[in-house]
Amino acid sequence: MTVDIKVPQLGESVTEATVATWFKKQGDAVKMDEPLVELETDKVTMEVYAPADGVLEEVVAAEGADVEVGALLARLKEGAAPAQSDTKAESAAKHEAEPEPEPEPESAPAKAAETAETEPEIQAGDVPLSPAVRKLIEENDLDPSQIKATGKDGRLLKGDVLEHLEGASQEVAAPKPAAAPAKAEAPQKSRAAIPPTPPDPEGREKRVKMTRLRRSIAERLKAAQDTAAMLTTFNEVDMTAVMAARADYRDRFEKKHGVRLGFMSFFVKAAVQALKDIPAVNGEIAGDEIVYKHYYHIGVAVSSVQGLVVPVLRDADRLSFAGIEQNIAELGRKARDGELTTGDLIGGTFTISNGGIFGSLMSTPILNPPQSAILGMHKIQERPMVVDGAIVARPMMYLALSYDHRIIDGREAVTFLVRIKDAIEDPQRLLLDI
Repeated sequence: MTVDIKVPQLGESVTEATVATWFKKQGDAVKMDEPLVELETDKVTMEVYAPADGVLEEVVAAEGADVEVGALLARLKEGAAPAQSDTKAESAAKHEAEPEPEPEPESAPAKAAETAETEPEIQAGDVPLSPAVRKLIEENDLDPSQIKATGKDGRLLKGDVLEHLEGASQEVAAPKPAAAPAKAEAPQKSRAAIPPTPPDPEGREKRVKMTRLRRSIAERLKAAQDTAAMLTTFNEVDMTAVMAARADYRDRFEKKHGVRLGFMSFFVKAAVQALKDIPAVNGEIAGDEIVYKHYYHIGVAVSSVQGLVVPVLRDADRLSFAGIEQNIAELGRKARDGELTTGDLIGGTFTISNGGIFGSLMSTPILNPPQSAILGMHKIQERPMVVDGAIVARPMMYLALSYDHRIIDGREAVTFLVRIKDAIEDPQRLLLDI
């Protein structure tokens, strides 16, 4: 019996994907629930698994093809892998028809190569690799032991390999010695006219097709600029009180909750409080209506090996400091490992982006449509400040709020940012909800 393998449902508002990688070739034997192909959508990557044991009879959608939900990817012939008896009989008949030549003694390298070919799976140390990781390793001729593994029990993740490849692609190729003769001929050329510069023969350029995720990011960011009346307002916040509270309770917090106490939980709490006070910042424009939302799904922008993604912290107003930190840690891990689902990325009402982890001192973040505002955090840096008439050094952070001026007035934007500043400089406000 032949089973059609089709593109599954990809999530809310996602109707199309790109075939990224086939883990199996046409004619390969497969087992039930074994990953067959990886699909890449605008938001996440996902694997399609074999519905039964059998043989991959036909691959219909090649790598790089764009496919819609329900489209045919491949056909699987159910049942056990082809019996080897037919193959053996055919081979025996061939040997009867033709005398078999004397076998030549195998050299040690040949035996080693044969052993390598029959090895069931590459291993990084004693830890086996997943099909997706193994395919990347083989295609790029990499040594797994030279790649930093961040998975559980030292497991090498797909994100680790992609990050390693991304770092390697940024290196400039060394000049080739063969280029020297061409340079020696230069004086013989006429000085009257300078010929056009030929293409670089040394492969110092690399063209890579944009992934669907990268194309989606580019389109959404440009659409935000083209559609919204975007404006940014700035303020700065003294981080002294938050840093002191974090230092005082960090060890006890981590011991009790199993997660580190970071700055993000303070800012999420402060943002939720400010969103309740200034509802327009949590709203969006839908046609000729303004939708005011009385729930607080906070998007936390993170950088992954595939690009910028914004997983959503749902109902952040109902979460404790520990709950916020635990959820952010889990979303960050899923982003690094390429395990985010569409459900992790949709439905946000407000976004927080922390460029400070990369050293950014100030920036103007771009809106994440259809949201109407985004808060930008930045690097903490000691600066001279006047406090009670004296100049003192204080750890300061610039804050930026980009907002859609069509729905949020300047007064509301400035007030919102001041509310966050006040809460961070006096964290007890967050506990007392004032």
